[in-house]
Amino acid sequence: MKLEELTIKKIRKGIKKKIFSAQDLTEKYFKKIKKEDKKISSYLLLTKDLALKQAKKIDQKINKGDKIGKLAGVSLAIKDNMLVEGEKCTAGSKILENYKASYSATCIKKLIKEDAIILGKTNLDEFAMGSSTENSAFQVTKNPHDKERVPGGSSGGSAAATAASLCHASLGSDTGGSIRQPASFCGVVGLKPTYGAVSRYGLIAFGSSLDQIGPITKTVEDARILFDVLAGKDPKDSTSMEVQFKKNKTNIKNTKIGVPKEYFQEGIDQEVKDKIIEKIKEFEKRGVQVKEVSLPHTKYALPAYYIISPSEASSNLARYDGVKYGLKTKKGTYKDVRGKGFGDEVKRRIMLGTYCLSSGYYDAYYKKAQKVRTLIKEDFTKIFKEVDFLVTPTSPTTAFKIGQRTEDPLSMYLADLCTIPVNLAGLPAVSIPAGKINSLPVGLQIIGKPFEEYKILDLANLIYE
Repeated sequence: MKLEELTIKKIRKGIKKKIFSAQDLTEKYFKKIKKEDKKISSYLLLTKDLALKQAKKIDQKINKGDKIGKLAGVSLAIKDNMLVEGEKCTAGSKILENYKASYSATCIKKLIKEDAIILGKTNLDEFAMGSSTENSAFQVTKNPHDKERVPGGSSGGSAAATAASLCHASLGSDTGGSIRQPASFCGVVGLKPTYGAVSRYGLIAFGSSLDQIGPITKTVEDARILFDVLAGKDPKDSTSMEVQFKKNKTNIKNTKIGVPKEYFQEGIDQEVKDKIIEKIKEFEKRGVQVKEVSLPHTKYALPAYYIISPSEASSNLARYDGVKYGLKTKKGTYKDVRGKGFGDEVKRRIMLGTYCLSSGYYDAYYKKAQKVRTLIKEDFTKIFKEVDFLVTPTSPTTAFKIGQRTEDPLSMYLADLCTIPVNLAGLPAVSIPAGKINSLPVGLQIIGKPFEEYKILDLANLIYE
């Protein structure tokens, strides 16, 4: 039983046939975490009691001959900005260091209902603000492929744990690329669903019009199974939608993919560009039509995002005042609690956002950025009349070295150059491994029309190795 070779279907089948028990498998993961996680620091907290209790429950179901869930025995790691009842949830911040969740997020309830096992909570950039997982208040996570490099962010802990087989799969959240970019850096599959496809209830908010929960897995098929469990309308999240997803296999012969020229220009490493073009040629060999297209407002996506997301963050983070919950200081003042509780990047974004929303500047910045967002959405709507999918690099570079970009926030922000437009438009996208450059993974991004997650996963399966 090699953990690296297991898939969701193999786990469920093995447990059902009593080849191994859920408890055995769970304990094997904890042994591996104890032995190996000190090298990469992917976990902030292990939920061992909860996991073993759930595993025992699954084994009892099997022994009784009861029906088991779609995820029976599947061991998952959860980004530490999603609530699990009775467990700590820090969002990678000192301000929530001792906060214990009083309820579970809808996504967690759905996973447990299908007999998944929660191993623990993973490291992240504080409040999901970052592209390297270096902004965590607690530790720096390392890339399993090269311990001197970052795993990406902000879901770096989830991606690193999945890549290192310290869990079977994981959950991340994606505001501007935080599932796809770390998936690219760590050589795994990361799915960012359509905005509204998965409930955000119980996710600690960063940018409410951009945040989305999604799976990070080792295979495209596993991403599909997890998405199937997570998707759906939730009365507790007014932005979630009830959608009849088309699950029929995509007819590849009639499929057209667009290659937006703006994603292959300034800022993209030549080697990354070559790898993606190589994979696009593979699509062509398999009968997919390829066409160069243009998304003219792409160049404005990054500045628009860094007005909209900090503005929403400044509003969402106003609740952390040290009164209701969070950090307690001697002075206990609003200034003292937030001054000591928030890290530099969070403070930077709160100040940016507050400025953009302030009187006299709202129209010049926030309102204008929202107009640009509309133009970006219209670009996608127009191009999806000509093609079925878009294929781009996930990140302009491979994983950079730890500390390389911490002194220059702008160069850090550029890591999400290819992923941010998708969040602004609310579209689904998946990052899949596209080979390696000097032993470092490269990710290929497939962008689809709203609520066509199953189609983009079908296309991903064509060239996934």
